[in-house]
Amino acid sequence: MLNFLFTCAPFSFAFSLFSSLSLWVCSKRVGGATEHNLRVVAGRALIKPPSSSASRGCPRHLRLERTRKELIPFLTENNDDDDEVLLAMAEELGVFIPYVGGVEHAHVLLPPLETLCTVEETCVRDKAVESLCRIGAQMKESDLVDSFIPLVKRLAAGEWFTARVSSCGLFHIAYPSASELLKTELRSIYSQLCQDDMPMVRRAAASNLGKFAATVEPSHLKTDIMSIFEELTQDDQDSVRLLAVEGCAALGKLLEPQDCVAHILPVIVNFSQELSSDSSQHVRSALASVIMGMAPVLGKDATIEQLLPIFLSLLKDEFPDVRLNIISKLEQVNQVIGIDLLSQSLLPAIVELAEDRHWRVRLAIIEYIPLLASQLGVGFFDDKLGALCMQWLEDKVFSIRDAAANNLKRLAEEFGPEWAMQRIIPQVLDKINNPHYLYRMTILHAISLLAPVMGSELTCQKLLPVVVTASKDRVPNIKFNVAKVLQSLIPILDQSVVEQTVKPALVELSEDPDVDVRFYATQALQACDNVMMSS
Repeated sequence: MLNFLFTCAPFSFAFSLFSSLSLWVCSKRVGGATEHNLRVVAGRALIKPPSSSASRGCPRHLRLERTRKELIPFLTENNDDDDEVLLAMAEELGVFIPYVGGVEHAHVLLPPLETLCTVEETCVRDKAVESLCRIGAQMKESDLVDSFIPLVKRLAAGEWFTARVSSCGLFHIAYPSASELLKTELRSIYSQLCQDDMPMVRRAAASNLGKFAATVEPSHLKTDIMSIFEELTQDDQDSVRLLAVEGCAALGKLLEPQDCVAHILPVIVNFSQELSSDSSQHVRSALASVIMGMAPVLGKDATIEQLLPIFLSLLKDEFPDVRLNIISKLEQVNQVIGIDLLSQSLLPAIVELAEDRHWRVRLAIIEYIPLLASQLGVGFFDDKLGALCMQWLEDKVFSIRDAAANNLKRLAEEFGPEWAMQRIIPQVLDKINNPHYLYRMTILHAISLLAPVMGSELTCQKLLPVVVTASKDRVPNIKFNVAKVLQSLIPILDQSVVEQTVKPALVELSEDPDVDVRFYATQALQACDNVMMSS
């Protein structure tokens, strides 16, 4: 009903209705949820443009003019204290250019968004900045100079830190259209924001430095921007240093390789020696992630000479996320320095991390193993990594055991069924007698994954007998997982094997005292019957 009233009524009535609703709600204070939702719906409906069918009686140019002269000033002056109403306004105004007459009138949308950039609620400010960027990207150059750049300067000089925080996200829109004199001023203002007394402002400046740097001329990039970057990496707040670290790769990609080595690398090496022993584990974690990402930017020689020692140092960090960030980016380094050098340098650390006390680190290593195996070759894998892959099948953490089973499948696909038959299958099948039922379930899962790779003959000869034997296990969880595995094997096996071996085992399971075992066995038997009918 509210949406109908707001879309069909003249603007003057809409203003009156919205104001009345707000006053009524504020005076009644009857139902928190009802009150809140009513005001949000009213605010959003007011901003929504009228539908074409509802506004046929009013010429388009008059609707656009009244929007600019009545609706937008009303929204600018609206001091609603409900954050969701303000958030709705910030979001809707970002797509409002067509409803004020196009890009030539886009500047009229700036005042209400400028006000929203100063509010206390972070999500409202962020949405307002996002909408301003969207509008600024469509504005004419003259309007950017006359309206957008002054807005950025006002926010950057704001008394409250909220305005200064918001301004940091707008420089990359304002800078390209500015004159040389204005560009100098904008760079100076941004530098001042990076030295602001409030850490929140410096954090915003650090996080947006990459976007701003992408619009700055190369000559100023090597001087002004790098000077700002160095200051941020020495900030007394670890959160600011963290954001500065995360901007390394973004800055490096803006320079030619030789300039990156000359300007970025010395900065990275200098503060990496400090950050690698930084008191904040989050800063060290960010450093690990960013330095790995710098390898493609710097090239092979600089990576080997400067970054590889830092990699090895961070791989021994006591905080698991630091080690994890190194492991997760190994592929980038591999592409730069090659697998031979990488394996020589990092393989000892990888083997050590395979037994890391934090399961997420072990998981990251497992996910990297197939790539490492394909690059190193079958001989190297058998000598150095084969035992680890079997060890993970009996890990205490389910996610590790599950990943280990999938890892075996990927290795079998990489090296072929014959290799798997010699190196994987015998060791996997030996573990089916493990006294702990959870490990026996992992082996059943591994068998179900390996069977499609091994093919019908090997599955029938080697894998199926083990599964059928497991159907007599004393643990119901094992038995209903056997039923699941047998069902997954039906499409792989010959019809005669299904009839003579699989089906009798399932019939026996369907009579089991446990209800879950009977359920999955019956389900598998139905799958058998469906295959028979389709054939």
